[in-house]
Amino acid sequence: MTTEQSTVKKMAASAADSKDVRPANFFMQMILPRRFLQRADRIKDLRRYRRLWWYTLLLTLFVAYLPLFVMTGVNYYMYGNNVTAEYRYDISRSLFNVSRSLEFVIEERLSVLELITHEKSDAELLDHTDLAVTLSHLKETFGGFVDLGVIDHEGRQLTYVGPYQLEGVDYTDQISYQQAVVRGACVTEVFMGHRNVPHFAITVKKDTPGGQFYVLRATIDMEMLNRMIYTQTMKHSDDIFIISHSGILQTPSRSHGNLLEPANIHVPPYSQNGEVVENIDESGTVLGYSYIEDTPFILMITKEQGDVFDMWLGDQTELIVFLVLSGFLILIVVLWSSTQMVRQIRQGDQRRVSMLMNVEYTNKMATIGRLAASVAHEINNPLAIINEKAGLLLDMANYVEDFPEREKTVAALQSIIRSVERGGDVTHRLLAFTRKMESRFEPLDLRDVLSEVISFLEKEARHRNIQIYRDFAEHVPPIESDRGQLQQIFLNIVNNAFAAVPDSGKVRLVVEPQNHHVRVQIEDNGTGISPENLEHIFEPFFSTRGDFGTGLGLSITYGLVNKLGGTINVDSELGKGTKFIIVLPTTRPK
Repeated sequence: MTTEQSTVKKMAASAADSKDVRPANFFMQMILPRRFLQRADRIKDLRRYRRLWWYTLLLTLFVAYLPLFVMTGVNYYMYGNNVTAEYRYDISRSLFNVSRSLEFVIEERLSVLELITHEKSDAELLDHTDLAVTLSHLKETFGGFVDLGVIDHEGRQLTYVGPYQLEGVDYTDQISYQQAVVRGACVTEVFMGHRNVPHFAITVKKDTPGGQFYVLRATIDMEMLNRMIYTQTMKHSDDIFIISHSGILQTPSRSHGNLLEPANIHVPPYSQNGEVVENIDESGTVLGYSYIEDTPFILMITKEQGDVFDMWLGDQTELIVFLVLSGFLILIVVLWSSTQMVRQIRQGDQRRVSMLMNVEYTNKMATIGRLAASVAHEINNPLAIINEKAGLLLDMANYVEDFPEREKTVAALQSIIRSVERGGDVTHRLLAFTRKMESRFEPLDLRDVLSEVISFLEKEARHRNIQIYRDFAEHVPPIESDRGQLQQIFLNIVNNAFAAVPDSGKVRLVVEPQNHHVRVQIEDNGTGISPENLEHIFEPFFSTRGDFGTGLGLSITYGLVNKLGGTINVDSELGKGTKFIIVLPTTRPK
C-alpha cells in the first residue's frame, strides 16, 4: 500500500469516527469548524465545549431574564406604591401645613396673653378702660379675639370687655378656669358656655403677692379655625375637620357629623408627627391625622382613593406584553451570542491562559512594589520624628539631674504620640486603599502647624547649619482642616527642601491671609528643578533622586492638598532654588 493510499484510508476512518462525536444540534455545528469535528481525538474537547455552550446559554438567559422579571415585579410593586404614595403625600402635606398654621396661631395668641399678664399690673388688668384698649389692640394686630376677662381666685369674673354681659359670672365650674389654675395656661375645646354659642377659650394665670392670683381669659372666634382648615384645596369627596381628644367634632364635617357632636370615627392614637392610616373602612378611605401640640385638637383629613387603582390595573396589561416581547428578543440574542462566543473561545484558550498568567503575575508584583515603596516612603518621616524626639528626651534625661525641662519633654512626648498616630493613619490609608478614610476636621492655625513640623527637623537643621526663616503674618485666620494631613503635606515639602539645599542653606516659610484663604510659601535656595522635570514632579513614581527616592512624596502631597480643597503650585530654577505655594480655604471643603 502506497503512502497516498494510507493517507486516504486514515481520512476515511476519521470521517467515520466523526459520526460518533457530531454535535446533537445545529448550534454546535456552528460553534466548531468541520476539520475539528472530523478528528476523533478531540472527543473530550467537543464535550467540554458542548457543556460550555449550554452553561453559557442557560446562565446568560438567567442573568438576562432575572433583571427583567425583577424589574417587572418591582415596577408592578412600585407603581402600586406610587398610587398610595400620591394619597399619602397629599394628606401629609395638608396635615403639615394646616397643623403648623394652627399651632402657630394658637401659640401666638397664648404667648401674647402671657406677655400681657407679665407686663400689666393688677390694677391695669382690673381697669375696664385699659382692658378694652388692650382688646382693641389684640383684634387689630392678631385678629380672632372676641373678648377679654379677668377672673379672681374665687372664680368670679371681675372685669370683662366684649359683646356680652359677663361681669360677675362664676367660672369655678368651667374647664378653662380650672385648668388655668392647675397648669398656669389652658387652651380649651370648643364649647357653648355662658354665651350659648360655639367658641373656645385661652386662659393664662397671673400669680400675685399673698398667694392670690388672677386668670386672664380670652375667647377666640371659631371662624378663625374654619378659615384655616378650609383654605386647603380638597376634592368633593375629601373631608377635613378637627376633633377633640374625647372625639367631639370641633368644626363641621362633611361626612362624620355636625359641630359639637361625637364623630363617627375613632380617636386615633397619639403621635408626635402627622400619621396616615389606610383602609379605615370598607371603601378604602385613607385617614390622615395630626395632634395639635398643647391643645385639645386633632386635625383629621379623609380622602377617597377614587379610580386611580383601576387605571393602574389597566397599565399592567401593557407591562405584561412588554415582558413577553422582551423575553423573546432576549432569547434570540442570547442564542446567537452564546454560539459565537463559544466558537471563538477555543481559538484563544491557550493564548489567553498564558497571557492572563503573565498579566496577573506582573500586576501582582507591580502592586506589591508600589505598596512597599509607598509605605516605606510615608512611614520614614514619622519614624524620623520618633527617633529625633526620643533622642532629645534621652539626652535631657541623661544630662540634667533635676530634669527642669519638663514642659519641653511633655511637648516632645506629645509630638511622638501624634507622629505615631499619623504614621498609623498613613499606613492604614495606603494599605487599606479600598476603604474610604474619613478626615478629622478642626480649627487650626497654620503657623502652629508649620512650627510643629519645623520642630521635628530642628536637630537636622542644627547639624547641617540650615537657616530657617519664619515670615508669618500677624493676623492669620484659622482654617478648618485635618491636622495629620497638613503635617504630612508640609513635612514632605520641607523634607524635599532640606534634601535640596546644601549645608548652611536657607529655607524660608511664609504664612499670610489671601481672600478667605491662607497662603503658605515654602522656599529654599537649593539646586532647583529643571524645566523638563518640573512638568512631572507631581506624577507617581517620578523622582530626581535616583535610587534614593520613590517618586511618591509629591504625588501624595498633591492629592492631599486637593482633598483639603486647596491648590499647590511650584516655581523653580536650576541653581537658584524652588518655591512651593499652597493656598488652603479657611472653611471646610465640601
